[in-house]
Amino acid sequence: MDARTEFRDFLTSRRAKITPEQAGLPANAGNRRVTGLRREEVALLAGVSADYYIKLERGNARGVSDAVLESLSRALQLDEAERAHLFDLARAANTSARTPTRTPKPHVRPSIQRILDSMSTTPAYVRNRHLDILATNQLGKALISPILAGPRRPPNAARFMFLDPAAADFYLDWERMAAGTVAILRAEAGRDPHNKALTDLVGELSTQSDLFRTRWASHNVLQHRGGVKHLHHPVVGELTLEYEALELPADTGLTIMAYSAEPATPARDALNLLASWDATAIHNNNSDSETPPTSTPWPGTSA
Repeated sequence: MDARTEFRDFLTSRRAKITPEQAGLPANAGNRRVTGLRREEVALLAGVSADYYIKLERGNARGVSDAVLESLSRALQLDEAERAHLFDLARAANTSARTPTRTPKPHVRPSIQRILDSMSTTPAYVRNRHLDILATNQLGKALISPILAGPRRPPNAARFMFLDPAAADFYLDWERMAAGTVAILRAEAGRDPHNKALTDLVGELSTQSDLFRTRWASHNVLQHRGGVKHLHHPVVGELTLEYEALELPADTGLTIMAYSAEPATPARDALNLLASWDATAIHNNNSDSETPPTSTPWPGTSA
């Protein structure tokens, strides 16, 4: 991921999304060759010279100030995630180091696993910024069982989304979820562009999935903090669940994903049924094994 190219392409893609009307400029529709703003118009709105903005959009972000980046953010009407991504890309473009970095092996502390296990009525799991799933509680394991079914460890939500046909059945709004997944990875690529694990994952998905490659080229970014997911579980059927992303400040890059349902709703009833079904499955397994199944930190991710 070349920093200059990423910076250039992000600016170009955001400029194309803003119409003159949205920017408060005359449309002059008959004379326009582009659907979005012209470079000169972005420069005008940002309060910089046209020559300087053209230099930026060619990927030359060397020495660009925070004040100019803030002005560009306002001119292009960037949201919070896009603004953060612009600053990340500028920072990468101003960093000379290009050596791929390797992150330490993921580590989920025992105390975090205990917290997960204490959330007995709440499906929850821990993921990293690459969407590897590193640990679950028991109900979380049951909820996302289609993602965990593949042989690779740790399981990865993006790999499941684009390379496993079961994803289209599991996610009732697959298109929205797929776009969001790519946008999360795109934001992380701006924050840590030389991370080898992320680069390898993006390369794998780009090679094997036309749908991923198309969405990656859109340069959309997203901060994954909370929302609603519509799932079709193979055991209990349809579920509409709210989720929260709870970052772990002491464990950089790790996040607890916790799911909930409103009381006295079909989704809550379905979660209760799933918990009952899972308890029965554990009981049946225990009758055939001296070692009962437990919540799941994947091999190599927990002490």
